[in-house]
Amino acid sequence: MTKVVFMANNNIGPGQSGGDTIFLEFIKNWQKKLDITLFGSAETKLLTDRYHLNIKKFILTDIANQQCFPTTKNIVIHQIKRGLKAIISVFKNRKHLKSIDYIYSVSDFYPDLLPALIVKLFHPKVVWLAGYYLVAPPPWQKTSPYYVNRQIIKNIFYWFFQLFSRLLVNLFADTVLITSEPDKIYFSNKKIVVVQGGVDIAESKKYLKSKITIPVSKRRFDAVFIGRLHPQKGVLEIVDIWQKVVQKLPGALLAIIGDGQLERDLKLKIKNLKLSQNIVLFGFQTGNSKYNIFKQSKIVVHPAIFDSGGMAAAEAMAWGLPGVSFDLPALKTYYPKGMIKTACFDLDAFATNIVQLLSSPSNYKTTSQEALELITNVWDWSKRSNKIFSEIFNHEKV
Repeated sequence: MTKVVFMANNNIGPGQSGGDTIFLEFIKNWQKKLDITLFGSAETKLLTDRYHLNIKKFILTDIANQQCFPTTKNIVIHQIKRGLKAIISVFKNRKHLKSIDYIYSVSDFYPDLLPALIVKLFHPKVVWLAGYYLVAPPPWQKTSPYYVNRQIIKNIFYWFFQLFSRLLVNLFADTVLITSEPDKIYFSNKKIVVVQGGVDIAESKKYLKSKITIPVSKRRFDAVFIGRLHPQKGVLEIVDIWQKVVQKLPGALLAIIGDGQLERDLKLKIKNLKLSQNIVLFGFQTGNSKYNIFKQSKIVVHPAIFDSGGMAAAEAMAWGLPGVSFDLPALKTYYPKGMIKTACFDLDAFATNIVQLLSSPSNYKTTSQEALELITNVWDWSKRSNKIFSEIFNHEKV
C-alpha cells in the first residue's frame, strides 16, 4: 500500500479553513486506499476528532497555541515556533520517513511546507505534493482585503513569506495543489491539480428528500453568511450591505457563522450601525447546529473581496440556498450558476440583488434549483476526492 504523510502543523485556534477541510476530506475518502500518517499539532487533532476520523498514525508535533489571536506579532512567532517543532519532529521520525512514497504539505505556511521540503531534500524519490490554496495580493493593490481593512503590515509579511515559499515550491515540489484556475500562472512549470474543494451532501440530500423541509416563507433568517471572520471574506462589508437591505426590508435577519480575527470589529460595527436586532452571531458551528441554521435560512451571502474559490458558500447551497456574491475571477469557475454575481465591489448593488432574490419567488426558485444542481453534480466530495485521487496517483495500484 502506498505510504503518504500529511504535514498539517500550522493550525491555530479552533476554527477550520478551506484548506483544513480539503485535507480532512482527503483523509476521510482515501484512508482505505492509502497508508496515511498525519503530522499535526493539538489543534490538528481537535479537527480530526471533530471530523470523526480514526487516524491510526498520528504524530503530535506541538501542544495548542494559547496566544491564538492572530495579530501580526503572534502569527510570526507562531510560524517560527511551529516550524521549528515540526522540523524537529521530522528528524525524530526520520526512520519512518525513509520508507514513504508521498508527502503532502497541506498549506503554504512554513510549519507545513518546510518539513515537507526537508523530507524531499533528504529523500529525492519521495513525491512532494504542495498545497497552495491562496496567493496573497501585493500590499499596494487597492482591492486587497488587507489594504481595505488597513492591515498593510500583515499583508507585507504574508506577501514576502509567499515570495520565498513559492520559490521553494517551484524549485522542489513535484505537484502543486491549488483551488483556483487563475493561480496556475504562479506555477507554470509544475504538474498542477485544481482541487476546487467539495461538499459532503449526505445530510442535506437526506433532509431535502424528507417531507419535513421548512417552507421558505417560514424560515427565520433571510440570509446566512458562513466563513472565517477575516478581511478576505468581506465580513465587515456584509454589515454595511445588510444595513442597506434593512432599509428596504425592515426586520430582515442575517445569521453569521464563523470566528476569527475580526470578531471584535464585527461586533462593534453591528453595534454602531444599530443592527443588533438584525444580525445574529453564532460563532464557529459544525454538524447539526450548523445544518439547523441552513434549514432556517433563505439565501447564502458570500461577500468575499479576495478569494480563491470559497467552499463555505457551497455548504449552504447544498441545502438549496441560492447565493449572492461579488463577481470575483475565481468564482466564475466555482459558481457558474446558483450564485448571483455583483459588480466588484458595489455594496448598493449587492444589497439590491439580495432584496430582489428575496422578493421574487420565481427568481428564487430558479436560482435555488441551479444551486442544488451545481453542488449535487459537481461539488460532491465523494466524487471530487475520487477524481483528485486519480489525478495525483495516476491510476497506480495502491
